[in-house]
Parts: sequence; structure tokens; C-alpha cells
Amino acid sequence: PEGPFTEMMSLDISDSAQIYAAFVVYLDLLEGRNWHEVKHVGVAELQLVCLHAREREQDSLQVMVPVPVHISLSHERIREIMKKASLPQDDPDAPLSVTLAIVESDSTVVYYKMTDGFVIPDPPDDTEDVDNKQWRKKRKKLFK
Repeated sequence: PEGPFTEMMSLDISDSAQIYAAFVVYLDLLEGRNWHEVKHVGVAELQLVCLHAREREQDSLQVMVPVPVHISLSHERIREIMKKASLPQDDPDAPLSVTLAIVESDSTVVYYKMTDGFVIPDPPDDTEDVDNKQWRKKRKKLFK
């Protein structure tokens, strides 16, 4: 029978870790969190499998971007994901947003909602102007 995993495998995505991560998040949303209408969508130009789902039936669709924990994301990459993976909102003024679903090696999933409009600064090179703790604090705040 055609299951979601088989369907994901047949998408044009070459990285099997990416597909595995998507499947883990798919199950987590569907079974662990009882989300609605969980669908997978291959975004070939990003080589990602994204998931579209509603937290409650009347909610608007959210975009989950499953990412294996070992893959590091640059700001450029995150911005590109924002642009190409987020859905047009009903409200044209609503900022683009996607949720990164980081899949740990033990298959637990951590969700970070990313909203466009934050430009996360690169960590300063010289530590004179910002001491490191402050930078870390600032970064945590953005991921609320």
C-alpha cells in the first residue's frame, strides 16, 4: 500500500535523512499532537520535504520544515526556506512564517517558529562591542 513514507521517498528529494526527518515529524504531528490535515509537500528547489498542517481544524495551515539535527542552517538558507516554503497568508500583511522542526538523533522533535521580519544578526567578530552572553540571550528571545 502507498503510505506517506513511500510517497515521500518518491519525491524529488535526494537526501534520505531529510525524508526520514519529515516522516518522524509527520508522525509526531499526526499521532503525537493530533494535528489535522497533515500533508507532505516536496520543495525540490530546496531539497526539502515540508509538511502543511493545521493545529486545530479551523486554524490556518502552518508550514513545518523538518530538519535533521546534524544539518546546519545558515541565515541565507533560513531566509531561502522562508521565501520558498511559507504559504501565502489570508492577511497580506502577515509576516511569512515557517516552523523548523529539528529532529534529534533519538527522534524527538523540537519546534522553532520562525517569522520573517527578524533579521538575526551574525555573531559579532570582535567581542569588544557585545559580550557573548548578551548575544546568546538576544538570540534566544527571537525564537519565542
